[in-house]
Amino acid sequence: MSSDASAHRAAAPGGTRLLSLSLLALGIVYGDIGTSPLYALRECFNGPHAVPVSTENILGVLSLIFWTLVTIVTIKYHVYVLRFDNRGEGGILALLGLIGLTNKRRKRAKFAMVGLGVFGAALLYGDGMITPAISVLSAVEGLEVATPLFKPYVIPITIAILVLLFAFQRKGTAGVGMVFGPITLCWFAVLTVLGVRGIMLEPRVLASLNPVHAWTFFANNGFHGFLVLGAVFLVATGGEALYADLGHFGERAIQIDWFFIAGPALMIQYLGQGGLLISQPATAVNPFYLLAPSWSVYPLVVLATCATIIASQAIISGAFSLTRQAIQLGYLPRMEIIHTSKEEIGQIYMPTVNWGLMVATIALVVGFGSSSNIAGAYGVAVSTTMVITTLLAYVVARDLRGWSRLAAMSVTVALLVGDIAFLVANYFKVADGGWFPLLIASVVFAAMTTWRLGRDTLTAKLQEGALSQEMFVDSLRRRPPIRVPGTAVFMHRNPTAVPSSLLHALKHFKSLHERVILLSLTSEEVSHVGDAERLELADLGEGIHRLEAHYGYMEDVDVPALLERAAAKGIVVPPMETTYFLGRETLVSGGRKSGLAPWREKLFASMMRNAAGAARFFKLPPNRVVELGAQIEL
Repeated sequence: MSSDASAHRAAAPGGTRLLSLSLLALGIVYGDIGTSPLYALRECFNGPHAVPVSTENILGVLSLIFWTLVTIVTIKYHVYVLRFDNRGEGGILALLGLIGLTNKRRKRAKFAMVGLGVFGAALLYGDGMITPAISVLSAVEGLEVATPLFKPYVIPITIAILVLLFAFQRKGTAGVGMVFGPITLCWFAVLTVLGVRGIMLEPRVLASLNPVHAWTFFANNGFHGFLVLGAVFLVATGGEALYADLGHFGERAIQIDWFFIAGPALMIQYLGQGGLLISQPATAVNPFYLLAPSWSVYPLVVLATCATIIASQAIISGAFSLTRQAIQLGYLPRMEIIHTSKEEIGQIYMPTVNWGLMVATIALVVGFGSSSNIAGAYGVAVSTTMVITTLLAYVVARDLRGWSRLAAMSVTVALLVGDIAFLVANYFKVADGGWFPLLIASVVFAAMTTWRLGRDTLTAKLQEGALSQEMFVDSLRRRPPIRVPGTAVFMHRNPTAVPSSLLHALKHFKSLHERVILLSLTSEEVSHVGDAERLELADLGEGIHRLEAHYGYMEDVDVPALLERAAAKGIVVPPMETTYFLGRETLVSGGRKSGLAPWREKLFASMMRNAAGAARFFKLPPNRVVELGAQIEL
């Protein structure tokens, strides 16, 4: 396969198409970071590590917020990380795939980088649980600002909204996706208007753009001021989405939204909240809603709830996409994938992931009880992921983009200074709830690594004494079996060996189809595979053909459609005359050392039992599938 992961990048859109993509991206990409004003500044002055509400502290915190948005969101992601695409796709697994393409690293160093990447991906599941909880809850809490009578109903209303949100996932976002962008655009417009209102209350908040105020803040508050970075970081918690959604909208659309809409609106809003705090320090309990006129609180709650639902939808969809990528790359077992749109292949629904996220999100709302308490858990996962992204980007810059060691190291060290400062500050929140995303990430990481190690061990076991295809064809030539009409497709992992299902079929049926296709599916560490690289066909003789298909981690596998495309290679497979043979392995304990820890053996066996059926996953016609079981002792 080609190692140039950028070779398949699509031409950049322009004109009306670019504006349309920019509007769509606004709702998906910036939904998370766009709802941060609901709670971010509040936590700096009303959270567990809050500082006193003084003019000097307000200017210092606002300065930290401004330069956080500049350094992390603008410089790190827009200027640096977005250029490291994997055939147009972004995200931490895209970086992991790029690292898999290079041979310049020693095996141990490469293994460490892959481990970091997998753990970074696992952390995103914790973020996917926290984001809907804190976003929707903080929006509904605005009802308390309108009247204290709503306080007992905030949690039930939040849970009802979350249940409806997750129940809606099966319907897909094709219908409502068109309104995401306009609603988010309206949201940013309201943020801007409210921000200007606050700035007019105290125009001197504009002085906070001077970084001297950030240094003064640390000088005045010492270690306590450093801990506030954990709350300041909340303004950038949606930054990773810029990179993860690169493949959906492209770099230009994402950057237009940030530099002309989202970025200015967010900074104006934070400055407005700062102006309100200087003029009315008591508003620190909820500066976002108290910045609005009293008559507008109810409409603002409705708009904020819509914005947080959109932000949550983007996170949930991202979890579906991340899971599919992990399955294709061999880090998770097959799961049911339902396509919710005939036009957009990326719009998918995964029941297992959806209901798991829903249970965890509702448990967070009930367990923590308020968005301020959940904020203690928020940021730990994202800050860790951002450090991992910086480290992986260094490897890609050096090994695949040809950067000099000095250039790559200089950029990496500069970015890590900020990343690690935020990481350390956030880890002081572990006792306040930050343990939750770390626990979720550890469980997911254990499952992902166990599945990968277990599959490698199982594959090695199946290859012990495996018969080569050349020897098998030679045996057919010397002792031909009875041949029956039709085509048999035997799916297997090893493209050079004879699948055990074929040997079992020949042993039990005492016959062989006139034409046999040995089909192996190889998942590449790139997002998409070009048509020219898709299929490799070889005629082994005696009616036996070897067909190897290559797929990217963002692509679905449709075997019948694949065989239709094989006609261009000179092999026609009539659908009604074709039978698919699958091997189903059952693990048994034999007391032998497999190389896996006992707990991993048990977990792997459980994951295998609960994996989705291969026939449905590969879209095979149910009435033309034969499964042959085999007991394997690890």
